[in-house]
Amino acid sequence: MKKQLLVIGLSLTLAVQGAYARQADKLGEQLKPVPTQASAALLASRWLAKYHYKPVALDDAMSEKIFDRYLKSLDPEKMYLTQQDIDQFAVSRTKLDDAINNENLQMPFAIYGVYLQRINERMSFARELLKGKFDFSSDEGLQLDREKAAWAKNDEEARDLWRRRVKNDWLRLKLAGKEEKAIRETLDKRYEGTQTRLKKVTSEDVFQTFMNAYAMSIEPHTNYFDPRTAEDFDIRMRLSLEGIGAVLQTREDYTVIREIVPGSPAGLSGKLKVGDRITAVAQGENGNFQDILGWRIDEVVQLVRGPKDSTVRLDVLPADAGPDGKHVVVNLVRKKINMEEQAAKKAIFEVKDNGTRRRIGVITLPTFYQDFEAWRRGDKDYRSATRDVAKLLGELKKDKVDSVLIDLRDNGGGSLPEAVELTGLFIDKGPVVQQRSSDGRIRVESDTNPGLAWDGPLGVLINRGSASASEIFAAAIQDYGRGLIIGEPSFGKGTVQTIVNLDRFAPSDKIKYGELKLTVAQFFRINGGTTQLKGVSPDIKLPQLSDPELFGEAAYDNALPYTMVKPAFYTPAGDLKELFGPLQHRSEARVAKDKDFKALAEDINEVKRIRKENWLSLNESIRRKERDQQEARAKAREARLASHNPALDEVVLVQEGNKLVQPEKPGDKAKAVRGAMRTDDGLVGGERSLQAELAAEKAAKNAKDPILGEAVHVLADEVSILRTDSRLASRVMPYLPKPGN
Repeated sequence: MKKQLLVIGLSLTLAVQGAYARQADKLGEQLKPVPTQASAALLASRWLAKYHYKPVALDDAMSEKIFDRYLKSLDPEKMYLTQQDIDQFAVSRTKLDDAINNENLQMPFAIYGVYLQRINERMSFARELLKGKFDFSSDEGLQLDREKAAWAKNDEEARDLWRRRVKNDWLRLKLAGKEEKAIRETLDKRYEGTQTRLKKVTSEDVFQTFMNAYAMSIEPHTNYFDPRTAEDFDIRMRLSLEGIGAVLQTREDYTVIREIVPGSPAGLSGKLKVGDRITAVAQGENGNFQDILGWRIDEVVQLVRGPKDSTVRLDVLPADAGPDGKHVVVNLVRKKINMEEQAAKKAIFEVKDNGTRRRIGVITLPTFYQDFEAWRRGDKDYRSATRDVAKLLGELKKDKVDSVLIDLRDNGGGSLPEAVELTGLFIDKGPVVQQRSSDGRIRVESDTNPGLAWDGPLGVLINRGSASASEIFAAAIQDYGRGLIIGEPSFGKGTVQTIVNLDRFAPSDKIKYGELKLTVAQFFRINGGTTQLKGVSPDIKLPQLSDPELFGEAAYDNALPYTMVKPAFYTPAGDLKELFGPLQHRSEARVAKDKDFKALAEDINEVKRIRKENWLSLNESIRRKERDQQEARAKAREARLASHNPALDEVVLVQEGNKLVQPEKPGDKAKAVRGAMRTDDGLVGGERSLQAELAAEKAAKNAKDPILGEAVHVLADEVSILRTDSRLASRVMPYLPKPGN
């Protein structure tokens, strides 16, 4: 801001804050920033303006971007705030930079307070509507996606939006077979629950939202982590934590045990089971119990977690006891808990090929994890994705598989060094990825360890959710000609982030500023291209299940552009291009005959139609007809799955202890197809019973996976071609041993 405008601006700012505060007070005690947050915001702004890959000054222009993104993060569908609110906020548009620089965050907090008040008003109105009746014979409808819509002009327009919203909520439950009384109770409880959650919003929530609006206004993958979020991020990266080994969930006012980790203190105690309700927590052998009824789940988790070998005591109301049932006290000693569900896993698919069975090893890798802290300490046994995959590859070699598939679908990335080291398991030595920093200098990250953990045929399965480190690995495997990339184009994230621990700059150890995930470089393929925006294009294309217009780097409005650099010096291991045509042709012929793929295509087209129309009828007859058609498709699919003979397809073997076993036949086990549309039950998260939620998760886990099955068949085809044409094999994969049957 210009100096001569500061006095006027300050007066106006104080007046606006006063107006915001008067409205926010209606909800309850106004949320207020604390000095630590103001200091953290200023410190973060200095890093963002100086060390970001695309440094942007914190000025009026950036303030406008922060303002727009802040409102978008609060009310993306424009269902709560009105144009009158936006006009009132407009004076803040060019002053958020001053709020940060002057360490006075009252303005963004006041905006948040009005936002909470509007939610409360909309929920109160929605609950009033439930006392009346709805006419489902009219032809009115509801706009599904309001992101690009105009704000409601005033409260009257906002109430009409909510009348339609509530009408749709009611109709969904009615179509699902609910009676009027049950519908009214379900929706009233839903809207009341939203109002209850408003009272649990903390200043940390407001600060996190505002700072992320600032960080992401610069570039999509820059984020601020408050201390609690930073801790959760670290846990996800190292796949371990210190606690009792129970997954917790809030259900109504109770903290409920949703899952117990086998071998954990909770599991070994034999005193806890799924569905038990924790009502109070005490620290140590003699600490006082703290009642946690009605607490936020993240606050409960902080109490239950703690240092290894320390004691925590839980006051538990058993799952089968009524509200007035007898409580039990469970003493547990915390231990290190490994999150095995997110670790690399293997399975073997056996595919019939003209009387011969081809064994394809599949390694599923959900994320590129690494225990950074253990690595820094010099711990020789630190946990990492590469180490786990190397172990699984050794097991698959003993199992004499013909090919290996690395499944990276929905793997959003993680540690860049892990992507480099994982690539090194499949190449001898050489560059893997290039990094360009903000000053234009290019650094090449290379695999320096000679030798291969797996030298046979290889495939990498990707989808739109494969991003960052997944794209580095897939691109390197593709550039080296080392394996087939199968699936759909990846996300398109070509940037590198580092974690800046802002606590290092705090005046004392007791002050916590949080962390900054800062974009510091752009990565490039060794062939000179980048995955930015374009992603990695598969060699063998499978049906595309995602919508690139809605999901992917290109969907961001401020993503970095696509550029190129000079290629690195590297020697390809092979050249698989001669295989692309024959393999794609065989795959397309299979897919064309596959009824599961046909059903998925129908679902995809239906979703695209709905998105394009962006309008949902509130006429019961029309909606019932649409639902009947969807249910008919679902029943036909279930019948087909039930009658399917897996012996004609592939047999799946999984590891149990030291043995490979076939636990259940896929055709007997699968009741659904992964990615298929599900019949709407009208409920939202937390409204289904815990048993129903767990059953749905199990069904999703056991769902037939046609994309994975087809990728396995592609690799089986590749093995067949290579073993029947030795000259072709020597051309495309000269490193392979002489082919044999």
